[in-house]
Amino acid sequence: MILNKLVLLKFHFITSSKDPVGGYMFGIDLDRKSQVSLKRQIYQKLKDDILSGRVASGESLPSTRELAKFLAVSRNTVCEAYEMLLAEGFVLSNQGAATRVTEGLNIPKTFTEPLNNTLKNNYNVIADFRTGQPDLRNFPMFVWNRILYAAIQEMPLVELGYRAPEGLESLREEISSWLFRSRGIKADPQDIFITTGATNALHLISEMLYKEGKYILIEDPCHMGMLRALTNKGYPVSPVPVDKHGILSKHVHKKTAWGIYVTPSHQFPLGGILPAARRAELIQYVRENEIYIIEDDYDSEFRYCGEPIAPLYSMDPQRVIYVGTFSKVIFPALRVGYVILPHQLKRQWKHHRTHTDVQNSPYEQAALAKFLKHRKIDRHLLKMKKLYGERRKVLLQALGESFKDTWYSWGDATGLHIAIEFPGMCFDNEFLEKCKINGILLKSVDYHSINKGKHMDKLLLGYSHLEPEEIRRGVLVLYDFLKNYM
Repeated sequence: MILNKLVLLKFHFITSSKDPVGGYMFGIDLDRKSQVSLKRQIYQKLKDDILSGRVASGESLPSTRELAKFLAVSRNTVCEAYEMLLAEGFVLSNQGAATRVTEGLNIPKTFTEPLNNTLKNNYNVIADFRTGQPDLRNFPMFVWNRILYAAIQEMPLVELGYRAPEGLESLREEISSWLFRSRGIKADPQDIFITTGATNALHLISEMLYKEGKYILIEDPCHMGMLRALTNKGYPVSPVPVDKHGILSKHVHKKTAWGIYVTPSHQFPLGGILPAARRAELIQYVRENEIYIIEDDYDSEFRYCGEPIAPLYSMDPQRVIYVGTFSKVIFPALRVGYVILPHQLKRQWKHHRTHTDVQNSPYEQAALAKFLKHRKIDRHLLKMKKLYGERRKVLLQALGESFKDTWYSWGDATGLHIAIEFPGMCFDNEFLEKCKINGILLKSVDYHSINKGKHMDKLLLGYSHLEPEEIRRGVLVLYDFLKNYM
């Protein structure tokens, strides 16, 4: 009768005259349908009661025979549960004596106020303009899975052990070839090191280069994720303002720095291309101070007017650390990126990578190497570049139809989002929260600013993950919201 249903059995043990401790009421729920074994259920319940103080220090547990009888389980099951408690030091057992609770184990639970996730989980999204979202619906998943399967089948066993922190040699060679044909970057495969993404690269680079009492110079506004990667480590940052062309290099000469973080090919989030004169000024500064530029080339593959912009790295490979990723080109969950390092930093990089996460998964590396070698990535990029370019035009057209001449865009025709300025508007945190409540997901430029208040009239509209009709509908929703908000 008790099989296949939840059984609640309570029992009360009256100790003998030799046991001065007294009795205790135990309640044990055994779920016989659970995938958790009965012995572990008994062990866990007794452990919880010991830690919570329901079973006092020094109190004796019932005999295994008695407990097995009350729970309708075998005595071996109870013995195994007791043995687990004994092995972990929760109880003490001596020959001929009762099993007793170890002293000093009472750890009362503290109450934590649950986070209020009602808004996060329950609002109805009707306009999704989040940035940095590639369209995963158009990724050739069948081709990728076939390549991944082949890579797994062909993987030598030696690659499944602990390998060098540089990354898979075949992938480094293919990245070198791909960078040359796509951007004209000449990089020796031995200078390329595989990472788990741009943020991982920044973590390692900052650990290598940080100097006490000095700052890292960073564009303002900048990507909040990158900023937090630095500030969470306690590294002080010094913001450098940007204009429509990118970082104002004249301001860096006033700073004492250990490095400069920039996005010169497509400034995030405003989209400017850093002019040659400013690039030269940055190079001169880092040479004079014997420090490094960290160049984040985060989405320059998607430029819709002309060829991708030449990287800052090409001007001085020994003073620029180039950071790239495949998150937007392939898919974010791939977690494969890379850096091109100056020769003098290789040994430090190997040491830091070895003592953090050592290496990436070899399967994804091998698959990506094949994806590059067989030019699958070239065809995919060509397709997505055309698709994203068309969606960008749809967004600009929809903005023009709804907002007329009350706005204008910033930056070059590159990337997966547009920065839009609405003169006279103020997009503060309250505005963003009201957008979320009304199902509109977006960020302002001020959100990404270190010094707040300078870009309050600008919004960021991501479009790459949206179909044309979704873009048009989203712009109408935003227009109605702004009209009522004003």
